[in-house]
Amino acid sequence: MKGNYFITSESVGNGHPDKVCDQISDAVLDAVLKDDPKGRVACETFISAGLVIVGGEITTTTYIDVHKLVRGVLNDIGYTSQIYGFDASTCAILNAINRQSPDIAQGVDAGGAGDQGIMYGYATDETKELMPLPITLAHAIVKRIEEVRKNKILDYLGPDCKSQVTVEYVDGQPKRIDTVVIAAQHTTKILDKTGEKITEAARRQIIKVVAMPIVEKLIDKNTKFYINQTGKFVVGGPQSDTGVTGRKIIVDTYGGIVPHGGGAFSGKDPTKVDRSAAYMARYITKNIVAAGLANKCLIQLSYVIGKAEPLSIFVDTFGTGKVSEQKLVELIRKNFDLTPAGIIKVLDLRKPVFRRTAAYGHFGNSAFRWEKTDVAAKLKKDAGV
Repeated sequence: MKGNYFITSESVGNGHPDKVCDQISDAVLDAVLKDDPKGRVACETFISAGLVIVGGEITTTTYIDVHKLVRGVLNDIGYTSQIYGFDASTCAILNAINRQSPDIAQGVDAGGAGDQGIMYGYATDETKELMPLPITLAHAIVKRIEEVRKNKILDYLGPDCKSQVTVEYVDGQPKRIDTVVIAAQHTTKILDKTGEKITEAARRQIIKVVAMPIVEKLIDKNTKFYINQTGKFVVGGPQSDTGVTGRKIIVDTYGGIVPHGGGAFSGKDPTKVDRSAAYMARYITKNIVAAGLANKCLIQLSYVIGKAEPLSIFVDTFGTGKVSEQKLVELIRKNFDLTPAGIIKVLDLRKPVFRRTAAYGHFGNSAFRWEKTDVAAKLKKDAGV
């Protein structure tokens, strides 16, 4: 796009109720894969005031102590006291897990996709992670909140938090941060005499300690900061908002910069292509951009349940491609196995790595296999660029 425009992305912390559910669901998945790499998992979690419900369909040869696992995740996040409205040691937990439908299993067992759907992948050269800048900054802010909370740098912060960053672009390139929004749960320690809002000193401290290490180089005198804009955020977490697995799909991906296929990720084993094929789509686009074949690249894949090969492959480089989109589709077909079995093998998805994806985004973290750029040199050579 030419001219000036603004793009906003948000993220949520690991104590946000929806993200708590994502982490529990993926912890269940990891526990299954640890002892049963071919286990089938579709796990959903619901959390509300004093209650966690874990349900879904699981077929496995191992045993999962769901109650122990749930309390462990809640403790790791920091819900260890009623001061934050939820206590891992006293909350009620309901296990409502069943087996996978045999009608689905017969198609998956034969090597087909675990569901129909469309999946998107994206990469851009505007950050070193080859991720959009707004979502990268938003993730970094909520990660920083967890860091200062757990290290007692700001001992009044609670587990629940959200961030939002608006970036101004000029002719397609990010130039400055226009707005930073932070909503951070806290104790009554930083309330002013009215009890209706945090003190100005606390507001400035949150900007200085949380935001500035992340955004300082990209702000200017006109950058706006909104910190707990309602005044206070004492009542948070599951006490104030119900959480459900799979309800933060834009936070999980690219921050709304590009389309989303609609399928959530957490709690699903890799035979579910709405998760594994989305990872493969990211792997493909990141290697295309790393190869210098485009500055930005979007890919769409589509599947039907029970069939292994994708029904379609669509590529868009937004006018930045060094070769045509048709050529890129040919390179993709040549260099990437897009069957569920091929994706699982290439990305090594039978291992318990998924809980780490369940907070702060599934993309942009170099620890994940789908973030490697090990095909970039081959793509560049095959493209003749």
